[in-house]
Amino acid sequence: MFAAERRQLILEMVRANGAVSLRELARVVQTSEVTVRRDVRALEAEGLLDRRHGGAVLPGGFTRESGFPQKSHLATAEKTAIADLAAGLVEEGEAIVVGAGTTTQELARRLARVPGLTVVTNSLLVAQALAHANRVEVVMTGGTLRGSNYALVGSGAEQSLQGLRVSRAFLSGSGLTAERGLSTSNMLSASVDRALVQAAAEVVVLADHTKLGTDTMFQTVPTDVITRLVTDEPPGHDDRAATELQALADQGVQITVAGGAAGPSSAPGVDSVPAGRQQRRDVPLPGQRRNHGAGPGQQLRSALLGEQPPGERAARVADLRRR
Repeated sequence: MFAAERRQLILEMVRANGAVSLRELARVVQTSEVTVRRDVRALEAEGLLDRRHGGAVLPGGFTRESGFPQKSHLATAEKTAIADLAAGLVEEGEAIVVGAGTTTQELARRLARVPGLTVVTNSLLVAQALAHANRVEVVMTGGTLRGSNYALVGSGAEQSLQGLRVSRAFLSGSGLTAERGLSTSNMLSASVDRALVQAAAEVVVLADHTKLGTDTMFQTVPTDVITRLVTDEPPGHDDRAATELQALADQGVQITVAGGAAGPSSAPGVDSVPAGRQQRRDVPLPGQRRNHGAGPGQQLRSALLGEQPPGERAARVADLRRR
């Protein structure tokens, strides 16, 4: 077991139990107490847990990650609206990757109607949603099952994605900020999400307004790699979410908002689509020009890529591979 995987297991045990002895940690991760003590010391240096005599405990104010049953009941209407819009981005015969999460699971349920689609995923729930879609081919990664969100993680999952190339990646996470991009509270999940991003020409993030302005431990997708954000309309009193949307648009992320009033919102670069409608308009960011001479597919691609030179975003993804 790699050190990163071992330390993630240690973190999950401490979060689940509040306090765990070194002996129990060593038994579960199948290594010596000396190695576990070194891992605990490293995790404490990162502020992820506190050492106690003979064991490890949660640091003050640190809460454990919510499991799938809890997440599946949060912002359900918003996730449904987001999934409806995101499904409209997928075309017949396309090859895409879909990450784990409750919002991506909703997306998968809508992709069953897209003929000739190939979906690569590390999520058992996404695969289950498409299991009976006769016209959709589902390819699953390898890896180790993470029971809290029914996702395959670890080196096996990451290695199975090497050499893969698809048109788009659809991902969700625990938080999204303009400063750090998409993030999650789980180290192994973040690592697999980064591998999914490396396989895609474009990255679409699905995040409801409750995740906007929230920053969690592990970065998965830097802001300058995100092509598009599909989200819902923040409540009028949620200034933090509205500010974050504007900041993301200012950094070149094309934003589509579900559930808003007809027509584009007041924020430049933000496209608002009424609930129940899957059509979309691609609104140029400040300084962009519409290409009226191009066909619909070319116009969409230009909007998604923010009118950047073709090599820039690919170069950024290539840079991530070298990290």
